[in-house]
Amino acid sequence: MKTYTPKQMANILKVSTTTLRRYEEQGLIPVVPRTKSNHRFYTPIHFQAFTTIRALLKGYDIPIVYEVMRMSKNAKVEEALWLVNEQQFHIQAEKQRVEEILTMIQNADFAKYKNVKLKEYMNIGEAAKIAGVNTSAIRHWEHEGLVHSERNKENGYRMFSISELRKILVISSLRKTVYYIENMKSLLYELDTQNYGKIEHSFQLALQNLNNQLLNQLKGIAELIKYIQFYQETNT
Repeated sequence: MKTYTPKQMANILKVSTTTLRRYEEQGLIPVVPRTKSNHRFYTPIHFQAFTTIRALLKGYDIPIVYEVMRMSKNAKVEEALWLVNEQQFHIQAEKQRVEEILTMIQNADFAKYKNVKLKEYMNIGEAAKIAGVNTSAIRHWEHEGLVHSERNKENGYRMFSISELRKILVISSLRKTVYYIENMKSLLYELDTQNYGKIEHSFQLALQNLNNQLLNQLKGIAELIKYIQFYQETNT
């Protein structure tokens, strides 16, 4: 059976030995054997485990990848597969949401969203619910000068107009594509002036990023299936 030293494995995967040790300490891989002189060495099952982790990390968030690998290691295969399936549902929902908001932007008469008639002014909780974000995110965007609220004269609550809600929806859709505040401000100015060319381009990039993420998720799942089968064969 082929074996690898930590340095050999790190060189093959193009990561540091510290990264490999972290995966081990987090309980993501099978138990690592040692030589008679007490040095770690890896086997093909470890190679597939590391390959799976690296592939999954390209399409999934770190906490999800770690949980999937722990489940697989502990023979909770069905739970692991349902968890990655749930993440694919989320990315499909996000793609549908981005497409809906792009259509909304192109519609000058923005009086409804998801067949819900919008009020002229909404408090921060209502705006957050419609946009599918936390109120803390909206407060942060307001602090950065991306959106603006008015105060309710009776209770002092933040109130957001329909035009500001539209900005909130745009920011929530493009925050993983447009990384710099000034660039986002420029896009929102284009929104205010109804110059939609740059915004539509940014939304197309966001959709392409989701397509790429989906492809990476599927590649990660392919490696996960290999690992699960290998692990089951090794432990039977």
